[in-house]
Formats: sequence, structure tokens, C-alpha cells
Amino acid sequence: MDYQTITCTEEGGIGIVTLNRPEVMNALNSVMRTEIRAAFEALAQTARVIVLTGAGRAFCSGQDLASVGDPSKLDFEGVLKGEYEPMLAAITGCPVPTIAAVNGAAAGAGANLALGCDVVIASESAVFLQAFTRIGLMPDAGGTHWLPRQVGFARAMGAMLFAEGVPARKAADWGMIWEAVPEPQFEAVWRARAAQLASGPGVAYRGIKQALRAASDLSLDEQLALEARLQGECGRTADFLEGVAAFLQKRAPAFKGR
Repeated sequence: MDYQTITCTEEGGIGIVTLNRPEVMNALNSVMRTEIRAAFEALAQTARVIVLTGAGRAFCSGQDLASVGDPSKLDFEGVLKGEYEPMLAAITGCPVPTIAAVNGAAAGAGANLALGCDVVIASESAVFLQAFTRIGLMPDAGGTHWLPRQVGFARAMGAMLFAEGVPARKAADWGMIWEAVPEPQFEAVWRARAAQLASGPGVAYRGIKQALRAASDLSLDEQLALEARLQGECGRTADFLEGVAAFLQKRAPAFKGR
């Protein structure tokens, strides 16, 4: 696919989707939302991990307000259902691990785009901002789903009502993201994390993703049944046999992702 607003590469099992509108801090327009969805769907067929990051000084500044024309005629519900939901579904439903490598500001829908990934690794210069109330809106793009689950009701409510930025280090302390990394080491760290996942047990990763994303909606008995089924699938993989053999032989496993 000839992408206009992103770049999409794959090497060594690592797919990298880079938001590439640095002149507008990688703001999301209709074309970009379509291309993100297409890139994730394509890479999910071949890559063993997918990284989402931004070009330039920002990760993503959210909705491109300059592209909407007359704001009084913007069909928010239609855009969210027709464009945001399919894009987010491609990310959250991706069968391989996803990493948001947040290189700078992540604001509005851009913050929630990052939080929809499985793991968020941020540069210490990054900030997460639920900016919606600054223009008379409420958070969308999954923000009201992800944030209270990650940081708790009180912090989620405050972040959304006051629209104050949360620096990366605080976001890590709150449990919003996995880790905040000093800027000079940022790219090396997320690349190393991606390489680790790309060489890991893919079926086990898929089971973890499925079980954790279902956990808040299931009873204990339902969750236990899901764990049993998914563990049964893991136990029938070549990676399980290799993992046991490596453990007994006191060596590093050579997983194949199957």
C-alpha cells in the first residue's frame, strides 16, 4: 500500500508504524486513521510484534481540527463509529503484541491511541494529555475505557476534568504506562523490547492478550475457563516443548512463535 500519512516497515519480525505528519504533530485526519488500520491489519499477518510511534517531536496531537472545516457540521458520532472504532479495533484486536513508543506529546485521541496498545514505552520528555475539555468535548477513542482501568477512577476523572498533562515519569508511577525512559536511550530501549517480543512464544502472548482484555467483563469462573482453554492451546505448541527443553538443559530457549 502506498501510504500518505504514515510509514510502515517490517524487519526481523518487527513491524513499525510511524505516524508521519510531523508538521502538524502527527494529528489524526481521515486518511491517517484509514492507513493506521490498514497497516496493523497487514502487519498482523506477518510480524511478531508491532510498534506504533511518531515522527518528529510529537507522538500524536489528536484529531486534526484544521481538517474538519466548519466544526458545527462535524458528525462526531459518525466519525468515531466509522473511522476511530475500526482503527482501534485493528490495534486492540491485533493477535501479536503491540507497543506504543511514545516519543513526545500524546494528546486527546493521540493519548488514547497509545493507551490502546498492549505496552506503552515513553520518552521522559513525553506527556499524556486528555485535552478534550479544553475545546468543550469529553474524552473519546477509548479513553474512558482505558484510563480508569489503568490508573483508577479518581486519577482518571481528574485527568479528564482538569485536562492537565501527565508527564511520562508520573504516568509510569501511576501505572498508566509500562516505563518512562531517558530520551537518549529511548529508541534503543523500545527496539530492544520489540526484539524481545519478536523472539518470544507467540501463542502464549496471544493468550495473555486475550485473557487480560476479557478479564474485566468475565466472572471468576468464566475467567478460569478461558485460562484453561488458552493454556491448553499453549501446551500444544512447539514453543512449550522448546521452553521445557531449554529449562532442563539450562540454556536460552529458541522460540519460533508457534
